[in-house]
Amino acid sequence: MTMKRLACLFCLIALAVLPAIAQELAESASDSAAPVRTRRQSLPRSMSPHEEVYDFNRHVIVSYNTIWAGYAVTGSDFTFVEGSWIVSAVNCTKTPNTDSSEWVGIDGWTSATVEQIGTDADCNGTSPYYWVWYEFYPYGSVVINSVSISPGNKFSASVTYDGNNYYTVAIKNESTGQSFSKKVKFTGGGSGIPQRNSAEWIMEMDGNELSDFGVDPFGEDYTGYLNDIATDSTVDMGVIKAFGKDVNESITTENGTKNSPVTAKPSHLASDGASFTVTWKRE
Repeated sequence: MTMKRLACLFCLIALAVLPAIAQELAESASDSAAPVRTRRQSLPRSMSPHEEVYDFNRHVIVSYNTIWAGYAVTGSDFTFVEGSWIVSAVNCTKTPNTDSSEWVGIDGWTSATVEQIGTDADCNGTSPYYWVWYEFYPYGSVVINSVSISPGNKFSASVTYDGNNYYTVAIKNESTGQSFSKKVKFTGGGSGIPQRNSAEWIMEMDGNELSDFGVDPFGEDYTGYLNDIATDSTVDMGVIKAFGKDVNESITTENGTKNSPVTAKPSHLASDGASFTVTWKRE
């Protein structure tokens, strides 16, 4: 075989193999998560301006911050969190060019990483845009294209620590039956290493302003799927209320202080000790 023919053969082999290599690299890169959408990374609450006040009547710590609305529990060595929510339709005529995210995750309350999976309901101008994602902060979001999403869909999701720096993120559109699961090795980033000292169920402002999502329900009482449950080394598995003095209610306000205008507020926990709703700009 002549050198010219041999070179051509190598070219053909390379053309056949390169797409597979590119796909493999893309999948590998997705675990280190270069941003693939315009969604801003989920900033840990610990990095947001916030003020904490203890509610003696309800025995919960109330956090006023600028980005997270919902509930968090604190503890040690969290290995599992799960929950469910309904995707609310966003009013993009009222709030153009805004963002909102529903998710469950581990870390970020007092630490500098977040291991999370969820959905977005955003406003691209006055047009609503919905999508599914997972993220390991400080790396960017990874879009989950295999799971469709529409307003009114019920979602369940979980994050599991498998040991040796591996996490499994899983999500299911209970309305369509489509699901996704991925095991990711994550050791942290420039901002810190995973502490696994909190678990969260959150509606987040991941842009400059929160989309008008109306009222967003979380938990089995409202969705019929997966109660909001977490597992840590001291409480073992339990619903939010089971964490007692380590339950944190998270309210978003414009300046992250108690006396600044509210942008999103969760309800009190329902009778199951887990379910709640988050209301947009509830004054």
